[in-house]
Amino acid sequence: MITLKNVVLRRGAKVILDSASVSLNPGEKIGLVGRNGAGKSSLFAMLNGTLHEDGGEFYIPAQWRMAQVAQDMPETEQSATDYVIEGDVVLLAAQAEVTASEDSGDGDRMAHAYMELYDAGAHDAQARAQALILGLGFKVSELDNPVNSFSGGWRMRLQLARALMCPSDLLLLDEPTNHLDLDALVWLEAWLQRYQGTMLVISHDREFLDAVTDVTVHIERAKLTRYGGNYSKFEDLRAEQMALQQGAYAKQQDKIAHLQKFIARFKAKASKAKQAQSRVKALDRMEKIAPLLAEADFTFEFKEPANLPNPMLSMQNAYFGYPPPEDAPAGTPPTVIVQNVNKSVLAGQRIGILGANGQGKSTLVKTVARALAPISGEMTEGKGLNIGYFAQQELDVLRPADNPLEHMIRLVKEVTAAGKMGNQPTREQDLRSFLGNFNFSGDMVKQAVGSMSGGEKARLVLCMIVWQRPNLLLLDEPTNHLDLATREALSMALNEFEGTVMLVSHDRALLRAVCDEFWMVSQGGVAPFDGDLDDYQKYLLDYAKRQREEAKKAASNPAPSAVATKTVAADAQPARATGTIDTPKPVDKKLEAQRRQQQSDSTKPLRKELEKTDARMASLSAERDSLQASLANTTAPAEIAQSGKRLKAIAAELATLEERWLELTEQIETATA
Repeated sequence: MITLKNVVLRRGAKVILDSASVSLNPGEKIGLVGRNGAGKSSLFAMLNGTLHEDGGEFYIPAQWRMAQVAQDMPETEQSATDYVIEGDVVLLAAQAEVTASEDSGDGDRMAHAYMELYDAGAHDAQARAQALILGLGFKVSELDNPVNSFSGGWRMRLQLARALMCPSDLLLLDEPTNHLDLDALVWLEAWLQRYQGTMLVISHDREFLDAVTDVTVHIERAKLTRYGGNYSKFEDLRAEQMALQQGAYAKQQDKIAHLQKFIARFKAKASKAKQAQSRVKALDRMEKIAPLLAEADFTFEFKEPANLPNPMLSMQNAYFGYPPPEDAPAGTPPTVIVQNVNKSVLAGQRIGILGANGQGKSTLVKTVARALAPISGEMTEGKGLNIGYFAQQELDVLRPADNPLEHMIRLVKEVTAAGKMGNQPTREQDLRSFLGNFNFSGDMVKQAVGSMSGGEKARLVLCMIVWQRPNLLLLDEPTNHLDLATREALSMALNEFEGTVMLVSHDRALLRAVCDEFWMVSQGGVAPFDGDLDDYQKYLLDYAKRQREEAKKAASNPAPSAVATKTVAADAQPARATGTIDTPKPVDKKLEAQRRQQQSDSTKPLRKELEKTDARMASLSAERDSLQASLANTTAPAEIAQSGKRLKAIAAELATLEERWLELTEQIETATA
């Protein structure tokens, strides 16, 4: 059991915890919640020993093994699989003991070392590591890629896989979903639900917290309050408590009256039906989330669009993707990610865009946002279309040396130059006031963006979008840096928005609250998804299960895995098109038969050797399985040591044969190409 009794914790002059007490029982899965800056990460630092309490009593069982995600960016040429396997510290220690025992020549020590290695799961370590990697969104073809070949976000996924690989009694997860797509998030939920130890997680994703936690600890005013139940239960209990404080609801009363008036006026009017329905959703959730919104750093709303073209956008036989690189040879075709799209975007629609990782969701949004040009087909925009685009990498696009006021002034100049200026405020004082609505007041309007937090940068991007008064919002993962209160404020603002929304997000609470329909980007196409998010989660879990099964086959049967890897990697890729179709030519059957015979003769020795290699590998695999089974049923040190040596020799020979098998396969493929 973890216990804190009257604990005082300081960071510099700031008091994080003041006489805080709480008890956490073994096996509980605890969500740690509270406003940004309340001290959640500081509490984690105390749990892992980085910080020490300044007063009171803190106890954590000394024998508990702890796992957490390293925050540093890994820099190594190791393969992704090997890097994740190294997260299993028990396995690494067992492997080191085997090496040391062999060097010592002590038979008893060797016997115990090999038993510990077996107990540590050496026989299935690769399969376990690859199941984690695939579950977090990597392709089978990437399992052996060097860690340094991946971008920062993907390397952080490998850090998460490494933490999950580590056997632990206590698992600490600080915002584990930040770098994940919805498919990886759903897989992670399922994995954490099976985790046997005690878990503490910090997250701003309410559905993730609901799925994986059964206890909630709230940090507020330097105190810890324990609530039995997940985040939704905590929210209900806390709302009941705050109902006694009428002031928490006072901020909402005017908005509730406004929503009710709009619904009563426009619910029966066909042209406003969609917007009225969104306000019904907002009103249904208003009272429950009022206490949370009262804590928000800010609330905001999108101004009524100047016009609403209908349709806003029409796509006919459109192909989306990327042009060839600048240094590519002349004639290199573009890479098509999504093809033959025939869709219209109508005024008032609220569309959630779904699809497994890498299928082209962001490519679709970027093309609609004009950040990418369509490769072919027609894109027809409605007259007066005004797009507000929140890109995944938008925070990186902000100029670190510039301050919020300079960003707004530059935006005014760009909009003016494009001839799209409406009646937005443009004077410097007006821009300062506008920034103040998003909590950029006083000295903050002159603070360099590079020194701001992720949440503050996201707020600035939202401010710039709201100022433009768009009629079509394209939001690609807008919640990555937002806390729960600000996410609720965004959800309410989107439900009151009178224009059209297209949303890509792994925040299912936001998708459920905002979207009325879903588009599925899959296998190179875009189609309506005829289910809800629960149906989509089942689809994603099935998809992840198939990938894990492929990884297990690859680990247990190395020879066929080379072929399987190529097949699955091809299947995992989005459909591609180059825009050209070759017309097949008539085939001379006699010449074709002669060619096949020549190929068969030239590859006959290779195939014969391949058969022998296959047979030898099958024999060694059977011997390995037999030895592993006998190890589990013997206690004689001499037999264990002898079996351990033989297992090591088998592993070395199998590795050599696997390399030769791959060489032979490539030579045969080359000869028959």
